[in-house]
Amino acid sequence: MAADLGDLTALVAVARAGGFREAARLTGSSASSLSEAVRRLETRLGVRLLNRTTRSVAPTEAGARLIDRLGPALLEVEAALDVVNGFRDRPAGTLRLNVPISAVRLVLPRIVPPFLAAYPDIVLDIVADDSFVDMLAAGCDAGIRYDERLEQDMIAIPIGPREQRYATAASPTYFDRRGRPEHPRDLLDHDCLRGRFASGAMPVWEFERDGEVVKVDPTGPLIVRIGAAVDLAVDAAIAGTGVIQLFDDWLKPHLDSGALEPVLQSWWPRFSGPFLYYPGRRYLPAPLRAFVDFIRVS
Repeated sequence: MAADLGDLTALVAVARAGGFREAARLTGSSASSLSEAVRRLETRLGVRLLNRTTRSVAPTEAGARLIDRLGPALLEVEAALDVVNGFRDRPAGTLRLNVPISAVRLVLPRIVPPFLAAYPDIVLDIVADDSFVDMLAAGCDAGIRYDERLEQDMIAIPIGPREQRYATAASPTYFDRRGRPEHPRDLLDHDCLRGRFASGAMPVWEFERDGEVVKVDPTGPLIVRIGAAVDLAVDAAIAGTGVIQLFDDWLKPHLDSGALEPVLQSWWPRFSGPFLYYPGRRYLPAPLRAFVDFIRVS
């Protein structure tokens, strides 16, 4: 009753993604091919493995037990196949990274070109996503996150700048019209351009000076999806629509040009930079091992 390895992999991908469409998006396959693989596996085993509705897919009891056993086994298969990479002159293969859009914008541009130049047989597949997702369930080898969002039992190494900060700014014409805030709480009387996570949560604006932390929850005419639509908020701030709070490095070109004017600079909060994180398993895929080594010496 041998089962095809590809069919087993498809089952795990669909179960972890919670549906065929999402699994297809994450794996680069088609939903129909994944569905056929699971159907073929169920026929071969003679038992239903997934309960399917129009809205969701969930493992049956038999499917859940099989998937629990398959996860570690598939990782071992990947590690075994990757041993072949040790016989190459240069590491080869695909490295899939789950990365927040801020890191795509502010961290990876300094790293990706020299890394790909050093390892021409490696393909980087970047999944830009600001949602708090299970990196492994998303079919990725590693990810980038800030320390407060790191999962347990993961190895984390610093990547990119070790300190970042949030800047607060608006166009000079806006401040000429509405006045310049002298304290973070003054922002409650201003039009502020806010961001919302995919989960629906809208973070408050935080400020810090001499150990004093001030959090404000301002209002304004524009709310954008954090990451995906931030550039719209930046454009709106430049056009005089309101005040924006964003990574200092993201706003720097506009601050340097004078299109945006900084305010409350003594209150800008600082925080530690991001980390590359990955499972603490014994054998790393060759592309990930090369990337980790590259980051450590960069």
